[in-house]
Amino acid sequence: MSVLDRYIVRTVLGAVVLVMVVLVILGGLFVFISQQGDIGVGHYTVADAFWYTLLNLPQQVYQLLPITALIGSLIGFGQLARNSEITVIRATGVSVARLAGMALLAAALLIAFEGLVGEFVAPQLQEAANQQKAFSQFNSVAFGGGTGAWVRDGNLILNVARQSGSRQFVGMQVFQLSPQHTLVSIGHAASATAAGQRKWLLGDYTESSFTGDRVTTTAPRRKVLQSNVTAGFLGLAVQDPEQLTLQALWQVIGYFRANSLDARQYLFAFWSKIARTVAIAFSVLLAIPFVLGSMRSAGAGTRTMLGLIIGIAFFLLQRLIESGTIVFNLDPVILAWLPTALLATVTLLLLARAR
Repeated sequence: MSVLDRYIVRTVLGAVVLVMVVLVILGGLFVFISQQGDIGVGHYTVADAFWYTLLNLPQQVYQLLPITALIGSLIGFGQLARNSEITVIRATGVSVARLAGMALLAAALLIAFEGLVGEFVAPQLQEAANQQKAFSQFNSVAFGGGTGAWVRDGNLILNVARQSGSRQFVGMQVFQLSPQHTLVSIGHAASATAAGQRKWLLGDYTESSFTGDRVTTTAPRRKVLQSNVTAGFLGLAVQDPEQLTLQALWQVIGYFRANSLDARQYLFAFWSKIARTVAIAFSVLLAIPFVLGSMRSAGAGTRTMLGLIIGIAFFLLQRLIESGTIVFNLDPVILAWLPTALLATVTLLLLARAR
């Protein structure tokens, strides 16, 4: 790596780090503000909310890095353009392809950092944050791993197969124990919805009760279950696919396929994580045609606004596609790569026209 390569890579990475610090501080502030309504529930204090926010910062870094790379590279290359350094570099015979190679060096370091944070730091700390919050609010409730989520609440043991929404779960089993820890009844609900304070609305609920040597079974019906367990707490063991590592997602996909279950949501999350990481390279490359074109003399504020607009459009498109994948039964692999493919197409076309 030449001195020029190191200088450009250092300039771009420095701008990316600066933008990341600003965005993560803002993101952390929003997370802390969102926790204010939960302070005072159980033993959840301001200090707990602050600690919860800190543990969620790596996840903020992971999610914001593609946008941060875009804004930071626009600012970094823009600084070189405003100081006429790009003009001097181009005058010495450095081609657009060579500039793109330098940008890719910076992008490779950012991609490696994104992979480390996304696989080994952010998911573990976010899970710890959720558990710390849940145990602070509901210190009389415990849960364990296994198939789905297992939660104990006093004389009730609940098991759910998976989470289908923020307050909805699929396949809930309810085991009721006596004070002497003997099994009183076993119930199964096709669906379970958190219906307010300490209430669950169970759909298609059937129950088998054990009385002496007799077993009594009820027909499917709707039932309101009283429990201290909240949807947020129960969701700890049935995590959002976005919070899982690539290795964990691949294992879940294998399990779902082996049992002939619908794995589209997990497939989309798996390939979306990979595609979003690859998008960092095109986010950095996209800065080159802009600083070589009409925005050569534009200020940092203009470049920041442009980066925000493109980054928000990329994020919203990804979320829109995620909803379409689940609702309209579309191919999750193709759609997971669609935003990155569009970004790559625009970047390569602009690079081809750059002079």
